[in-house]
Amino acid sequence: MSYKGAVASAPRELVSFRMPTELNLIPIRLDLEFDGRKLKDAFTWNADDPDYEIIPFSKRMVKDLNLPAVFQPYIAQAIQTQLTEFRSFEGQEMSTEERVQTIRLDLRVNNTLIHDQFLWDVNNLKSDPEGFARGLCKDLDIKDPEVAPAIAVAIREQLYEIAKQNLATGRETRISKKARRDKGAMDFFQSRFATWNPLVFDVTTTTGTERRNEWDLFEPVVEILSEKEVEALYMREERNARLKKRQEEKDDAFVSRYVRV
Repeated sequence: MSYKGAVASAPRELVSFRMPTELNLIPIRLDLEFDGRKLKDAFTWNADDPDYEIIPFSKRMVKDLNLPAVFQPYIAQAIQTQLTEFRSFEGQEMSTEERVQTIRLDLRVNNTLIHDQFLWDVNNLKSDPEGFARGLCKDLDIKDPEVAPAIAVAIREQLYEIAKQNLATGRETRISKKARRDKGAMDFFQSRFATWNPLVFDVTTTTGTERRNEWDLFEPVVEILSEKEVEALYMREERNARLKKRQEEKDDAFVSRYVRV
């Protein structure tokens, strides 16, 4: 059943901003290029870990991946920048109204392509994207050990965006509470329901066939590509990345030329 325009919604609870998961791991994404070498990677970072661990981590990454030393400070800076952004939201309140959202996967990890979508309770603060990703790979018989971490990062990136959206919802909730206190309970309810139209409340049912068709969309698709297909896909991705970069540079040039702050 779906309910549209319900008469009144349950009160929203507010919690201090954090990742809506059991572990406060934030997604970190790197996209760097120097001296003809490129580094594209994604992983999670514990927001509660001390910042002094960033530099040793970046040095280990450079050594393990056999990268030029010039990468090290930029890796550390990228991690610090994303960590600082996350911490800038801490202390603010976000809404935790009951909500289930669709998480979508559209990934290529080495020669494995994954397209999937599934429902996620974004207000379950005990959820475990890493455990879910491992279970999904086991169910789909995916052997590549790099796929599960990539899935977990993709899930966390979407949950992070949802959490940031819930900050605005939290602010609206605080404003609403203040309005109720200022106006008084009676005035609030009178103003809220003065123009209420009972015809807005709509209850619809879904037939079994419609429900099956809906769930067909949630069937995962996994493709194992040949080396030739991976190379062709990589070239297409690189071409799209270059086009995007040129467009961004063009936009930046336009802004710097015509826009005055």
